[in-house]
Amino acid sequence: MTAAAHKEELFTRSYIFMCFANFLTAFSFFLLVPTLPFYIVDYFDVDSSMVGLLLACYVVAVLCIRPFAGFIADYFQRKKVYVTAYVLFAISYTGYFFVGQSIVAFVLLRVLHGFAFGALNTTGNTLVIDIMPSSRRGEGLGYFGVTNNLAMAFGPMAGLFIISEGNYTLLFLAALLSAAVGLLLAVLVKVKKRQSLAVGGKLLSIDRFFLLEGIPASIAFFMLAIPYGMTSSYIAIYAEEVGVVNGAGLFFTVQAVGLIVSRLVSGKLVDKGLITQTIVRGIAIAIAGVCGEALLALVAGFDTDMAYVLYFVSAFLLGYGFGTIFPAFNTLFINMASHSRRATANATYLTGWDVGIGAGMLLGGALSVNGFADSFIFAAILVVAAFIYFKSYVAGHFMRHRLR
Repeated sequence: MTAAAHKEELFTRSYIFMCFANFLTAFSFFLLVPTLPFYIVDYFDVDSSMVGLLLACYVVAVLCIRPFAGFIADYFQRKKVYVTAYVLFAISYTGYFFVGQSIVAFVLLRVLHGFAFGALNTTGNTLVIDIMPSSRRGEGLGYFGVTNNLAMAFGPMAGLFIISEGNYTLLFLAALLSAAVGLLLAVLVKVKKRQSLAVGGKLLSIDRFFLLEGIPASIAFFMLAIPYGMTSSYIAIYAEEVGVVNGAGLFFTVQAVGLIVSRLVSGKLVDKGLITQTIVRGIAIAIAGVCGEALLALVAGFDTDMAYVLYFVSAFLLGYGFGTIFPAFNTLFINMASHSRRATANATYLTGWDVGIGAGMLLGGALSVNGFADSFIFAAILVVAAFIYFKSYVAGHFMRHRLR
């Protein structure tokens, strides 16, 4: 076997291991996304605003660890950081068997789990970029993202099925086993050893932890993440509220189909250099999806059958729109950073998302006093604002600061 063929085989095998490990990470995560609100209500007997607060502590923890995880992954061997984070992530699932009815114990566990997930996700996203040829980065990130989409398709549906009989122990066991198998695959990933970079200059300067050139794009990503966070956490409860109860969990499956279909196109467009154009297109499609969610309560009041149609069409459009956005935004951040700061760029990219997801959880609960329709109307307005902001400012800022 030639050296080139061996290198290609190594890339292919490691890329496949990374994809499966990422799927199992996301599957264990999405098992809990739509089910934890029900768990919190059943075990802690709190109102909807408190549910949002308890859910948001996880995202706050992820947010806090991202910049440090990016810094560590840039200055040490990423494979070791990745595996260490995966071990902590998998072990965290054992805590759910012991929290009982203690809100304090639950919050502490969610914070610990959030730290582990933030470090794992940041390092994993960077590691997969390390093993991909730059000419196939957009396409590679697109297919890597499909693993998240598949997890989104099956995770929530499996989670809701498991708890249909109130069996939360089985739910947490399934999540633990998924993470454990993913950890085994992560250990098998082979990546070329890179020299650890020396830490020079001011250790605590802000650019050690954030890609400053990426802040405007991170703000736009934050604005888009808020509606996504609302949808992930509250769409099942919202559907039940307006009378769309049969097959409500299939929303995530249809959304994932949209995400997967979009990946077949968006990654290739990004590799052709159409990064900002792809993002604009994706946001426009996402607007249609979120507006459909906002109108669901109104339509359900007139015609239940039409409400079901709108519910699933919105799911597909939301999935297709965000599936178009994700690899393009990821590449946008990477193209504004030097190769030695990929993890920092990824941390900045993901931090905007984390803040938005957390804000979506909090705002979704806080705005739902008169029903979740108000929450999704706000979400629709915010996506339109993000579209205007990205097209009028962020796109030009990227073109002025891109390195590739």
